[in-house]
Amino acid sequence: MNSLRLKSIPCRFSHSRLCVIFDLHSHTTRSDGILSPEALMSRAKARNVSVIAVTDHDTIAGLSAARQAACELGLGFINGIEISTLWRGAGVHVVGLGVATDSPALQEAIQLLQQVRADRAVAIAAKLEKAGLGNVLPEVQRIAGDALPGRLHFARYLVKRGSVNSIQRAFKQYLGTGKVADVKYQWPDMTRAIEWIHEAGGVAVLAHPAKYDFTRSKMCRLVGEFAAAGGDAMEVVSGYQDARLTQDLARIATANGLLASCGSDFHAPDQPWQELGNFGSLPESCQPVWRRLGFEA
Repeated sequence: MNSLRLKSIPCRFSHSRLCVIFDLHSHTTRSDGILSPEALMSRAKARNVSVIAVTDHDTIAGLSAARQAACELGLGFINGIEISTLWRGAGVHVVGLGVATDSPALQEAIQLLQQVRADRAVAIAAKLEKAGLGNVLPEVQRIAGDALPGRLHFARYLVKRGSVNSIQRAFKQYLGTGKVADVKYQWPDMTRAIEWIHEAGGVAVLAHPAKYDFTRSKMCRLVGEFAAAGGDAMEVVSGYQDARLTQDLARIATANGLLASCGSDFHAPDQPWQELGNFGSLPESCQPVWRRLGFEA
């Protein structure tokens, strides 16, 4: 049993009192993050994060190095993964926390997901090359390093070559829904992802439900169906967000019997709205997901 028995609930970084900060959503260079697993742990330590989960997209390749670095730095560490799925034809993400990396079900799932990602990268590159945007795939692979290229890597490539002036513009002009390099691939159904996570002994968390392009009523439908499919928790806090949104998401989680999670969704140091530990507290009405994982604040 893990134990952090300090006299405070999780909160934003504070010099004035002792805090326990759980950041349960972050990314490394093994998917689309900028920092290596080791560098991410060092930054988490510097940001006063107490317990961190690495949740790279559709891979657990960075967990071993991150766990070792976290141990050396005295950080609490939770195995994680963020699985790409489909719900009613829309892409949504499910985070698995506390997964066993040697799970046969999870290993099989990752092989499937990595193949889908590889096929999608080839298709996106072909569309961008057809639009006259260079010899795309080799350059994007250089940016991605050891990871399979994802859309964020393509966005970084477009910025680097001067085709757009920002990551956001890359999505608006080339990579977003209905744009020239929009590629639809058949990710596994959301329910299947929940099953994989459970088979690996983990907790299934609906990632950033307010960040999909859904109306509130559609978001509530997603949360309800996620819970009905056996989902365990949802991210009530994802990065720096309005306190009113946090309260609304807390009510939705409670109404659906879901535990509450929080995380920065960290990708890069130059994004303060997704900085490690830089987010508000979970409302006191929430039941924190880390208790299911053996941590007590």
